[in-house]
Amino acid sequence: MSTAYVRDQQFRIIGSIETDSSGKQIGRDARFNRVGEYDPKTDKTSDSRFQVVGTGNQLSALIWCAVR
Repeated sequence: MSTAYVRDQQFRIIGSIETDSSGKQIGRDARFNRVGEYDPKTDKTSDSRFQVVGTGNQLSALIWCAVR
């Protein structure tokens, strides 16, 4: 599993995106709370309540919304 960190303008970590071996990604905020997941097989992003929020990878947007 690999992890990429999302940073703000001052380079503080505001979240992370974990990618597993199947390509599925899980977005987490700075406190490691799950904000959503992206499934490349279906090309859909769902939020923390598993409701689809859109097509394509929108995890960065979900992390930014969790910051505010």
